[in-house]
Amino acid sequence: MSKFLSLIVPSIGGAALVLGGAYGFASRDYGQAKIDNLTIRIAQTEAHVASAIERARMAEAEAKKADTERELLKLALADAASMRNDLATLAPVHEMSLGLGRPAHVDEIAAWDVDVLPDGRGLPPGRGDVWTGEEVFVEQCASCHGDFAEGVGNWPVLAGGLDTLADKDPVKTVGSYWPHLSTAWDYINRSMPFGAAGTLTADETYAIVAYILYSNDLVGDDFVLSDENFAEFEMYNANGFVIDDRSELEYSAWRGDPCMSNCKDMVEITMRATFLDVTPEGGGVSVMNHAAASDAPVFGVSASEDVVGGENAELFAAGERAFRQCSSCHAVGEGARNSTGPALNGIVNASIGAVDGFRYSGIFQDAAAAGDVWDQERLTAFLGDPKGAMPGTKMAFRGMRDQEDIDALIAYLATFEVE
Repeated sequence: MSKFLSLIVPSIGGAALVLGGAYGFASRDYGQAKIDNLTIRIAQTEAHVASAIERARMAEAEAKKADTERELLKLALADAASMRNDLATLAPVHEMSLGLGRPAHVDEIAAWDVDVLPDGRGLPPGRGDVWTGEEVFVEQCASCHGDFAEGVGNWPVLAGGLDTLADKDPVKTVGSYWPHLSTAWDYINRSMPFGAAGTLTADETYAIVAYILYSNDLVGDDFVLSDENFAEFEMYNANGFVIDDRSELEYSAWRGDPCMSNCKDMVEITMRATFLDVTPEGGGVSVMNHAAASDAPVFGVSASEDVVGGENAELFAAGERAFRQCSSCHAVGEGARNSTGPALNGIVNASIGAVDGFRYSGIFQDAAAAGDVWDQERLTAFLGDPKGAMPGTKMAFRGMRDQEDIDALIAYLATFEVE
């Protein structure tokens, strides 16, 4: 028994020693792994904290930027409000001021602020229907643009041309080309009728525009245009235009050094707009001609003592100058023919409405049937107030106010005989 114990006890002790050593090594490895995991987690936490601090700094910078922009916007709004409230206040005199002029008053600015925008801003109250527009158009506009807006001579065509813009020879009219109805209203209101700009009422302008839309088959004959429905109407070619982005896309390519080689020795004007096929036949003073009115070309016979005699040369010259108001529509002299208005050779003491080939309005046809004559008295009355002397005339000219100009013009016309 003792022999057995002596053998088993050392064996048990050795096993315990081995087991204890193994446990010690295992405990040491487990602790190191735990330390390594803690180290990794601490590093990750520090990285997260650093990232959060950076995000907080960025958010603080954005907040400061937003506050700055908000303050600048407040200042801009305050300045704008101050400007609106102080428009009538005299501007301060700054150093180095030239001391010329004065600030415009509010009512003066308002007098110039007459344009109409595409959304209808600037329109006066008013309304006009198609049928009223037809009557006004025939009376005020048809002499140049035709009864149906088809154009007369070289005067613009206002209707038709839909879907021709891609053609080789497109027909650009109010209906086919213009993108905004406000352009038509504003132009007619301020510039028409020719020779009597600004004489149309707001209702007449609405009616004329409605008739032009009708002539382009864009509205029915029961259409009424007013300041209330104006902005709702979309033109046929409203989407046919693009934003002009050349300043962003192209201008940089043009801003190089200018070419300073192979220049011409001299530059001379070889043609003026009045001689091109851009004005009605019969000529007139072109708005593109920057020369003085006295330098403008005269269509017909020039002033000459050979025509009227020496003592009447001054009167003839005055009549020739007065005729420039008529030359856009009428012609005199050799080769004169009908245009927007009839040729006027031999008109003095001739029968009213008797020029061959010209289509007269009803009032002239009635005068012709009655045997009326263009004598001195009748011509004087007509040239002074065309619509008053001949109610219903299609001639848009508002008349001459100076009696001397009328007398000179009649004397000038009397020198031209029928060819």
